[in-house]
Amino acid sequence: SADKEQGKKRKSKSATIAGYPISIFFIVVNEFCERFSYYGMRAVLVLYFKYFLLWDDDFATTIYHTFVALCYLTPILGAIIADSWLGKFKTIIYLSIVYTIGQVVMAVSAIHDITDTDRDGTPDNMSLHIALSMLGLLLIALGTGGIKPCVAAFGGDQFEDHQEKQRSTFFSIFYLSINAGSLLSTLITPILRGRITDHFPVCVFAVVFIVGSGMYNKTAPQGNIMVKVCKCIGFAISNRFRHRSSQYPKRHHWMDWAEEKYDKLLIAQVKMVLKVLFLYIPLPMFWALFDQQGSRWTLQATTMNGNFGALTIMPDQMQTVNPILILVLVPIVDSLVYPLIAKCKLNFTPLKRMTVGMLLAGLAFVAAALVQLQIDQTLPTFPSSTVGQAKFINMINGNINITAGSNPITLDAFSASDDYLTFDEPFNLNLGPGAENVVSLPDGTRSTIIIIQDFRDMTEKPEKGENAMRILNGFNSTLNVTVGDEGFGDIVTNNMSEYIEVAQGTPKFVIRNDLGDECVYTQTLGFGSSYTLVIPSTFAFGPNCADSIRPVMDISPNSIHMAWQIPQYLLMTSGEVVFSVTGLEFSYSQWHLEIKCSVLQAGWLLTVAVGNIIVLIVAEAATLEDQWAEYLLFTSLLVFVCIVFSVMAFFYKYIDPTKIEAQFAHMEPYEKEKKKSLDMTKKNLYGNDRRGSNSSNKGTQQTKM
Repeated sequence: SADKEQGKKRKSKSATIAGYPISIFFIVVNEFCERFSYYGMRAVLVLYFKYFLLWDDDFATTIYHTFVALCYLTPILGAIIADSWLGKFKTIIYLSIVYTIGQVVMAVSAIHDITDTDRDGTPDNMSLHIALSMLGLLLIALGTGGIKPCVAAFGGDQFEDHQEKQRSTFFSIFYLSINAGSLLSTLITPILRGRITDHFPVCVFAVVFIVGSGMYNKTAPQGNIMVKVCKCIGFAISNRFRHRSSQYPKRHHWMDWAEEKYDKLLIAQVKMVLKVLFLYIPLPMFWALFDQQGSRWTLQATTMNGNFGALTIMPDQMQTVNPILILVLVPIVDSLVYPLIAKCKLNFTPLKRMTVGMLLAGLAFVAAALVQLQIDQTLPTFPSSTVGQAKFINMINGNINITAGSNPITLDAFSASDDYLTFDEPFNLNLGPGAENVVSLPDGTRSTIIIIQDFRDMTEKPEKGENAMRILNGFNSTLNVTVGDEGFGDIVTNNMSEYIEVAQGTPKFVIRNDLGDECVYTQTLGFGSSYTLVIPSTFAFGPNCADSIRPVMDISPNSIHMAWQIPQYLLMTSGEVVFSVTGLEFSYSQWHLEIKCSVLQAGWLLTVAVGNIIVLIVAEAATLEDQWAEYLLFTSLLVFVCIVFSVMAFFYKYIDPTKIEAQFAHMEPYEKEKKKSLDMTKKNLYGNDRRGSNSSNKGTQQTKM
């Protein structure tokens, strides 16, 4: 066995490139693929809920954050499985397969045709799609969360003692692969979404990992220290409960009640763990704001203008700002900001940095609220439940005067009123001498009145940044109009088509009659507008046929640019760099080396999970009508929590785990000698007295219990 182990070590030493084990390249590529798959799916997830499953904003946000919370709860399960049962390698393999199956199920759930029997573009059995989606997300959460605590640690296992420098560089490369996968997937996946009918990217990263199987250094499960810590805490609580009577002397710390079963070094380490975990209590509020980049902020972007000159940015692609800024800000903060603060002789401790990071996240939501207020001012005002709105279109080849209530209107030939007028009671529509009609609008509706015809309008602004288009045919024959792959169908004379959604850009509307004549009309469209294309009675096929077509704007396009989201992303990412990186560094500095890898990661990831749970609770319970008010609510909650955290940080005393452990290491020989002396005393007292020996053992057993 020893020779076999030495052979493995010699093989490991020889299989290197530039001093790095070849196996770590498979691990890095695996992590890149996994993060590409995860962040690519997550980038379009809330839009998938809203536009495919047809859920409202609040419910889509709730399910999104429930999924993210599960992704950060399952790492605890993955760590236990790896350390206590399967080992890191098998855990990664098995859960990667589960992950891949989940992505496949999720992709299948997004296929219209599996239930669209009548081929009208709408699924006939939405319940099946929802069930498949939830199953896929559950498998993905188990897979991505389960392998999360294993991959980086497994990469570290590939290095030997003389490769400490390479091991340190590996973790930097590993972190870079995470951000590279996140950046590319968030940028690319929204593009693919539009071309493959909402299929999610499935990256079979398990295959990449399996290819390097023969090169890995695989360590057997050593037992989960996190379970050991939990058992130690549980024993201390139960032992204290059994000895709660006043006859038992008090102990300096409640964890000291575990001394009957666990050694003092472990108890001291657990005390350090609990001291830091106590500081973790306020931290979920930061993640509650941070993870809304993929939900509320993405939904906000759907109501904005994504035209960056020749480049068009889709709402879900705005999330790429975060990983880009991370790659820029991390070196700036580490190499410039922190050294500059140190030169100013300011005591910028880790806990103060984390407090600043939380405040920056709060400012990010203030910026989001300000942007939302500007967006709300540009949104159309739809009628309430007691009034109606009307827009007038003149289809006569001549001017007409309209008296609608107290609103006199003059319309040129084939033109429309500038805006909708509001009416809370029936009104007279006077089209000229002797041509007076009484019109009553249904409450809570928008209508387009063409001469004396009444057409119901859309009741909300077009979503997804697309444009709602319809055709009004005033020509003397039936017309067929198509745009791209979409068709308005046959539109008879003096009638109007239904709205269809058309993407931003310069689409071509092809108009045909029964004789095969064709006319191409082109219009530049922004984001979120609505138009009625009026084909007048004077329309004629020919070279200049498009000149007579008149676009009537029903709803103006989004005018607030997506670039206004950059300040809130900048503030949030700055907060992430200061908060998240510092938090992990602080935790590692305060915890013992043996237990920090599992307990620290579990505790830290648990704060992320709880933060997402907070979001789904607020989204369901707050019921605020205005989105900007919800942003300010989250800001207020974070500021309150930040104040609590700063008070806790003020009273926190930094410790040096190495010194504490050295003290216990120095005391260990004395404790062993003391225990040996006690055992000898017991032996001398009882000798070969069987009754005394049994009595002593019984007392010892009772003490251990």
